[in-house]
Amino acid sequence: MKILLVYPQYPDAFWSFKYALRFISKKAAFPPLGLLTVAAMLPNEWQKKLVDMNTTTLSEENIKWADYVFISAMIVQKESVKEVIARCKKFNTKIVAGGPLFTTAYKQFALYEQFDLSDVDHFVLGEAEATLPLFLEDLQKGRAQHIYTSNEHPDITKTPIPLWELIDMKKYASMNVQYSRGCPFNCEFCDIIILDGHRPRTKDKDQLVAELEALYCQGWRDGVFIVDDNFIGNKRKLKAETLPAIIKWSQERKYPFGFLTEASINLADDEELMQLMTKAGFDTVFVGIETPNEESLAECSKLQNVNRDLIASVKKMQNYGLQVQGGFIVGFDSDPPSIFKSQINFIQRSGIVTAMVGLLIAPPGTRLYQRLKKEKRLLPGGSGDNTDGTINFIPKMDYETLINGYKNIVKTIYSSRHHYERIKTFLKEYKPRRVRKAKLHFYQLRAVVKSMWFLGVKEKGRRYYWRLFGSTLFKKPRFFPLFITLTVYGFHFRKVAKKIQ
Repeated sequence: MKILLVYPQYPDAFWSFKYALRFISKKAAFPPLGLLTVAAMLPNEWQKKLVDMNTTTLSEENIKWADYVFISAMIVQKESVKEVIARCKKFNTKIVAGGPLFTTAYKQFALYEQFDLSDVDHFVLGEAEATLPLFLEDLQKGRAQHIYTSNEHPDITKTPIPLWELIDMKKYASMNVQYSRGCPFNCEFCDIIILDGHRPRTKDKDQLVAELEALYCQGWRDGVFIVDDNFIGNKRKLKAETLPAIIKWSQERKYPFGFLTEASINLADDEELMQLMTKAGFDTVFVGIETPNEESLAECSKLQNVNRDLIASVKKMQNYGLQVQGGFIVGFDSDPPSIFKSQINFIQRSGIVTAMVGLLIAPPGTRLYQRLKKEKRLLPGGSGDNTDGTINFIPKMDYETLINGYKNIVKTIYSSRHHYERIKTFLKEYKPRRVRKAKLHFYQLRAVVKSMWFLGVKEKGRRYYWRLFGSTLFKKPRFFPLFITLTVYGFHFRKVAKKIQ
């Protein structure tokens, strides 16, 4: 059996980092971890190829070669998905589809995108560990069904190590691994609890270390994104078992990786956990802050963010050596007219350089989706990208006020002046617990040179670049590589911001 695994293309968006990646000559930020894991679950004797359309062109030869094309995608990739399906049908190559897009919304996808469900030969939905084995068994017996689905949230201690040999690691800025699935919180707009459940399920410490070792043996020596939606869902196990195991492994190999992950704001309440994370090599954490407006936080059940000084929590994490990236949302029913100014002020004061501000959207299956459907406020379709200036529901706030207010936030915080001000604020608070010896790669040197040209010569905000360039290089030289990275991020953000104005 010949299997072609295809990861559709992302649109130009905030998280694509398309314009930043050009500075370091990379094609994509992260590889398709889900498909690489699925590949490892297929029979060993089957032939396998993987095409990530964000790094490689999908050729007719590859489609013709395959007996089956496996597609996994998120909602934001749906336009590319339609193209892949059409091309496969042209050559009568059978299609197996899975991933978040199809698991939560395959019927809506078919309805709104004028797509025939029969164009996909088999849907394998939910978590692969629960549905893929049954599909493979039926396929080999010649009785494969159209749809396989399950609400089961399986044990992930048996999940195999991804088949890293299917990709060219040099095309990516970072590798990724998964430690846990599920989140204990109940945010109204979040589909993670729909996909992965409330109870955090973790891999064993030895299993996670084996995955890190696999990356190490493939020659990787750079960043690793632990893709959990809430890495600290099971704090006790993290502190007692997992982080000590990562620390031991990293120390023995002289800290080959720097780690980034996602966590809830209550990480700031646990000093022991932050110390262990930085000792293990974690230097960046993405936190869903959403909004400084307490009423909006209560509305969406983001209770872990309520009744706390959010700025103080952010700065505490920065003081412990963690760069905080933040997610922010406007469009809640409880948002006052002043929310746009409040968001800008909060983001600037916090020193969160990588601030992803999006419009509220209602992903299929979420409590928000169900509530808006009941209130007859849902709109058809939706891009799945909450940063493209569109929404899929009727807001309480005047529509034009909301969209224009959102665009003003993006235009303001990503402007050169505001972006460099946040870098300056962040570097004042940042106190890295360096455990990993700094290594300057050749691609990073090229990024410095490119930044001097594109940001220091061609951009209108070049004076802000040079002002902070000089002060960082001479007063805080150990922060200089990070400074360059953050300036390049700003270049990308401004490019994306212009597209939605």
